[in-house]
Amino acid sequence: MKLTFLGTGTSFGVPQIGCPCAVCHSTDPRDRRTRVGAIVETDTGTRLLLDTPPELRLQLLAAGIDRVDAVLFTHDHADHIHGVDDIRAFTVRRDSPLPMYGLPETLDRLAQRFPYIFDESVRPMPGTSKPEGKALPIRDGEAVTIGDATVRAIALPHGNTTVLGFRIGPFAYVTDAKRVPEEAIALLRGARVLVVNALFHKQHPTHLSIGEALAVSASVGAERTFLTHLTHENFHADLRAKLPRGVSPAFDGLVVAVDGDSLADEVSEGDE
Repeated sequence: MKLTFLGTGTSFGVPQIGCPCAVCHSTDPRDRRTRVGAIVETDTGTRLLLDTPPELRLQLLAAGIDRVDAVLFTHDHADHIHGVDDIRAFTVRRDSPLPMYGLPETLDRLAQRFPYIFDESVRPMPGTSKPEGKALPIRDGEAVTIGDATVRAIALPHGNTTVLGFRIGPFAYVTDAKRVPEEAIALLRGARVLVVNALFHKQHPTHLSIGEALAVSASVGAERTFLTHLTHENFHADLRAKLPRGVSPAFDGLVVAVDGDSLADEVSEGDE
């Protein structure tokens, strides 16, 4: 099974528009971060898309992804959903709408913002097409089977809203959480790879800080932890050098593969 990081940046992305800082002008490709999204793929080819960030088309092209079997939405903030129209590239080749999972309130708001995607009565004119999704609610603690993948939803606080983290086989994926309660930690334990958001070194009202993310990592006890939803506060190389063993900043395009007892980044240290 493997995880591909499509995007690893904060809602601003990195570089930020108009920012003069050194990170935003870095020549290290790992310091260029599009908005957060990922692909999980099983050994038999089931592909799950986690969120539809604004740069989705470019991210999918860069990763060579031409098909997915379902979309898992963490929540409906703009930086996680505003590429949803790009699923049309998948649905024009399908015989049925693309399954889309999320909290009931997340799916309700998506249907309000993008009614043409979910309303089967809205038909494209002859010779045109539209993205087609089927809303499938999933609640805290619930597990669903998609192809040969079992996905468990884990509700987490994100300021005044709730986001979903996901446990998918050896992977645990948590983004935009402010806290990870003990009952969520219990569901995440046993994962070999943890992905967790880490915004700033300082405290933030709606996101884990880097220090808080490290505490979550220690509690979960995964073999590897990758930090995502990163800002222009740190150069990738500088942050990596400061993190404890087993913890790394993710970057756009990174692929992490788990094969039996083997766990490896498909991008080597030299290629990074």
